Amino acid sequence: MEGFAILAIVVILFIIIIRQINVVQQSKAYVIERLGAFQDVWTVGLHFKIPFIDRIVRRVSLKEQVLDYPPQPVITKDNVTMQIDTVVYFQITDPKLYTYGVEKPMSAMETLTATTLRNIIGDLELDQTLTSRDIINTKMCAILDEATDPWGIKVNRVELKNILPPADIQSSMEKQMKAERERRQAIIQAEGQKKSAILVAEGEKESAILRADAEKQAAILRAEGEAQAIRAVQQALADSLQMLNDKAPNDQVIKLKAIEAMQKVADGKATKIIIPSEMQGLVGMASGIVEAAKEK
Repeated sequence: MEGFAILAIVVILFIIIIRQINVVQQSKAYVIERLGAFQDVWTVGLHFKIPFIDRIVRRVSLKEQVLDYPPQPVITKDNVTMQIDTVVYFQITDPKLYTYGVEKPMSAMETLTATTLRNIIGDLELDQTLTSRDIINTKMCAILDEATDPWGIKVNRVELKNILPPADIQSSMEKQMKAERERRQAIIQAEGQKKSAILVAEGEKESAILRADAEKQAAILRAEGEAQAIRAVQQALADSLQMLNDKAPNDQVIKLKAIEAMQKVADGKATKIIIPSEMQGLVGMASGIVEAAKEK
């Protein structure tokens, strides 16, 4: 019996000793008290706890953690009540402060987050709240990080997950957005019509300029052609009369016929023939001979 009792005692002591050996995993930390007072923080590795004297007060995770809080009612500066739910990303950096800094740290963080959110939103109007998420996130992160530092908690970032205004406000916002889209559409259509009208007017202007330029060039060419024709007729008439004077200066009949032929040619080429002054005498003399011939 004594041998059995000793064996039982040895087995019990062995079990107790084995149970005092603790292996701390990566990204974990154990807070140890000895006789009710803080003793040490165990990090990753193998540790031995004195039985009945040392006690593991808290096992702390050093990983980044996420707290997703339910929607909180907040009132804006212009007295609009909204529901906003917040997500907080934090990490425990000091297990000792986390254990002894505040009672129920997670509940304390939730309360602090709600009050901080109400304070920030209370200084903003509805439109600012809806368009200033980044500013609100930055302010909340800075305030929460500073407030939770004595608790051994590092707040990495804060995000506003949802912002839910009242149903009537949301309906008014949707109508406002619809009206704004219609206004932009009308402006775009008006600008398109304006540009189209400008392009049409510019095209008509360029077309009119081209037509006027073409008519001008045609008139110039016609005038030049007529002038050249007149000059050619005049020159031919002068040359013919000069030739007749040179070959038969005394034959008035030949001279008269030449004048009549050249006059017909001149009448067919242009409506107005300018006879040089030096030829007017010959033409008059020829006309007199013709009249004399008719009387006979």
